[in-house]
Amino acid sequence: MTNTFKNKSDLHLARKLWHFLGVMFLLIIFNYFSRQNALLILGLLTVVLVSLDVLRQMFPAINNVALKVMGPFIRESERNSYAGTTFLLTAALIVVFFFPPNVANLSLLFLAVADPVASFFGILYGKDKIINNKTLQGSVAAFVSCFIISFSFYFYFNIMTERLLMVSILSALVGASAELIPIGKIDDNFTLPILSASLLWCIFNFFGGF
Repeated sequence: MTNTFKNKSDLHLARKLWHFLGVMFLLIIFNYFSRQNALLILGLLTVVLVSLDVLRQMFPAINNVALKVMGPFIRESERNSYAGTTFLLTAALIVVFFFPPNVANLSLLFLAVADPVASFFGILYGKDKIINNKTLQGSVAAFVSCFIISFSFYFYFNIMTERLLMVSILSALVGASAELIPIGKIDDNFTLPILSASLLWCIFNFFGGF
């Protein structure tokens, strides 16, 4: 099968770097400040940026300015619709509010790394479509990245280390599946962290990670 994704202009490297650094910035806030202050900062950041995104849809002049400033980081499909950042920030706030810190941290690390890695490898090497435009090659890359993250995370923080390989594989399956499986037409910046956090919470509970 001919690879129709090997178009370097589709890589959106600037966007992927922006995505990674943005989520890592949220993780720094979450871990540097107290939970209460982190929620306050994330809440204010979400309100401000989501409000700007809403105003961008209402007023073409604001949208034109936003596109000039953020052009390299915005998908073509987002030029006249809500940006992925809106969904990402909302999901991050939900995850940080509702889930224990280790679960929230791991799910946000999946969001920071697995999503851009799967897209990168899917575009460059993807030949076998699985769901929509997601490819087997991209999903394998997401699984490998989530496994490395999970293994390192559990080992470093001494969490479930007596079952380290098993829980790392299960966690990687969670991250890869959350990246792969669409939920309606909801943006994956929203579904990935919430779905992965929910399933990781089950793993932590079942294997005594808390």
